[in-house]
Amino acid sequence: MNYYELLFTVMSAENHHQDLLIDELADLGFDTFEETDFGFKAYIPSEDFDKAQVDDRLSFYNDMVSFSYEVNLIPQKNWNEVWESNFKPITVGDQIYVRATFHEAKPEFPYEIIIDPKMAFGTGHHDTTCLMMSSMLETDFNGKSVLDMGCGTGILAILASKLGAGKLTAIDYDMLCYKSTFENTALNHVKGVHVICGSKEDIPDEEFDIILANINRNILIDQMPRYSEVLKAGGQIFFSGFYQSPDLDIIKEEAHQCGFQYQGHKVSNEWVAAKFVKA
Repeated sequence: MNYYELLFTVMSAENHHQDLLIDELADLGFDTFEETDFGFKAYIPSEDFDKAQVDDRLSFYNDMVSFSYEVNLIPQKNWNEVWESNFKPITVGDQIYVRATFHEAKPEFPYEIIIDPKMAFGTGHHDTTCLMMSSMLETDFNGKSVLDMGCGTGILAILASKLGAGKLTAIDYDMLCYKSTFENTALNHVKGVHVICGSKEDIPDEEFDIILANINRNILIDQMPRYSEVLKAGGQIFFSGFYQSPDLDIIKEEAHQCGFQYQGHKVSNEWVAAKFVKA
């Protein structure tokens, strides 16, 4: 498969401006991103690229950040090799070590997670994933039923299992993420995860003790009423994938309408992970 590479030059003192552009591109079907000294590279299958659509979507940010990009056609290559070459291990505090199969193990960490670095979102490198994992370390998962919405690579479901969760359900609308979750749960010897390729309509009609939803603001708002239907009274829900300003206040208001009480939040580079409890 041929890909288009968009090489972005971003001139801004604010790191989250670049993240805003990446978030919009991901929504348009760009599936791989690589940071550079002057901005980032974004890749999309050639048949999915529409320059007019990109320009229209990014025009909203013209007054916010100065950026430019050039377009290059990249002939077919082994994209997994490209992805692997950019994958570095990460740690969350002194508790979690996330690595690939080709990295050395570090058994001194209480929770080691192996992620095969394909193009599915959720290798742990993004601030939102790290924030969610940090919040999970402060939560009692022992024997709890857990729903991981927008599971990506399955990293949060895997951590929930290692933290003692009982019944686990992981859902993502992307077939690559669906397959990646199967592969990564097997790599980590995590069994019994019910993996579903779908969206809010495919959430099972059962009750969960904990919901993990690391997606984006608009999807969270759209799916929140369904989360309320399946979260037990007193259950905990963690939201991430949005910014502190103005998104957090919007999320709080929508959550309140759905019967969720705000408990607190964590911030990293303007990204937020917020905790709520169902009244």
